[in-house]
Amino acid sequence: MQMVFHVGVHGTDGDRLLKTLVNNRAWLMKHQTEVVTPNRHRGLFEDALMSLNGGRATPEMVQIMLDAVLETEDPQRVLFSSPTFMGAVGRAVSKEGLYTQIGSRCAALANLFPQAETEFFVGLRNPATLIPDILPLFAGGGYHNLMQGQHPLDLRWRDAIRRLVAAAQGRRIVVWCHEDVPLVWPEVVRLMADIPLDAPLAGGLTYLQELLSDEGNAQLKSEIGDRDNLSIMQRRAISSQILARHARPDELDMQIDLPAWTQELVDQMTQNYRNDVGEIAVLPGVEFILPAASAQH
Repeated sequence: MQMVFHVGVHGTDGDRLLKTLVNNRAWLMKHQTEVVTPNRHRGLFEDALMSLNGGRATPEMVQIMLDAVLETEDPQRVLFSSPTFMGAVGRAVSKEGLYTQIGSRCAALANLFPQAETEFFVGLRNPATLIPDILPLFAGGGYHNLMQGQHPLDLRWRDAIRRLVAAAQGRRIVVWCHEDVPLVWPEVVRLMADIPLDAPLAGGLTYLQELLSDEGNAQLKSEIGDRDNLSIMQRRAISSQILARHARPDELDMQIDLPAWTQELVDQMTQNYRNDVGEIAVLPGVEFILPAASAQH
């Protein structure tokens, strides 16, 4: 059995992957793939993780969890999607840096089903937009408490993903950038659910549609619509052109107002992010979904 965990991170998904998977549930069930919604494992996994404290679940525990979360008989691939796998938003930053627990938390998830083939799917986001986006969701006392004494330039993804690779011990890791999602969304969904290119996919344009004006969505429907014969690169090229012409400014512009954050600082954080993505994309053990060879973030 394959256990597939989409672990977020915070501020990158808004349950869209889960909803898209559910929208394709009929095809998935025919192919022995089950989507487990968070309401079926919420509390159960947390209690198990706490009691195991990183250890491996016993066969008896595994059977109890499978009986609780599965609705179908003997699925071959089971899909989970929840940012809560990384804890509350306050866990994004620690005194050691950005998502320093991502490795240990994913290793603990794998130990819930130690005999299964486990995979991890992770969406990254530029810390320069991630921090201001999750700050309103943080209940721990404001910006300085969230940052845990970390300087913004110290929030590096390369360190977090290296920890994940080390902890995964050869398990599959698929990574993409949140900023690229409008162009790579169908590939994210297909890889997570193991849906082949020649199979229909409901909701493959979800992210892109949210960013476009009415005129842009009309053009998207006209130029892509149900054209199943388009290659991935053809679809991305068309999508990119439409996005450049018809993106809604309110969806792309973000006002950042945080203590001591200047435009120069934001630019440097963004450059660090690009550098980290370049390193992570070629890291052994990582499958990176890039929109093009010259991807910019």
